[in-house]
Amino acid sequence: MSRTIADAKEFLGNEVTIKIDRPFGSKHPKHGFDYPVNYGFVPGVFSGDGEELDAYVLGIGHAVEEFTGRCIAIVHRLDDDDDKLVVVPEGKELTDDQIREMTRFQEKWFKSVIRRE
Repeated sequence: MSRTIADAKEFLGNEVTIKIDRPFGSKHPKHGFDYPVNYGFVPGVFSGDGEELDAYVLGIGHAVEEFTGRCIAIVHRLDDDDDKLVVVPEGKELTDDQIREMTRFQEKWFKSVIRRE
């Protein structure tokens, strides 16, 4: 069942399940860079770009197909209508600097801010 376009902020602080379509260690299908984290989406929830809402899964160092964790932040792109959730294992905390470093492999091409609760 599909939902309407979501405001990524509604996920902050909440548990969310992410379907991983670009697992840890895989390559981007068009640009060829490696994924040093698991990257996926919230099934049935759409963002401003018309695609399912994307998420970085940080704090685990192996590939997974699905992950349920807590959304601790949002990478809000200022030059692209495509927010990214930051989802971590329960009890894991990361600073903004740690999030920036862990997502730099992809976010280096965009201007963004990290939003919290």
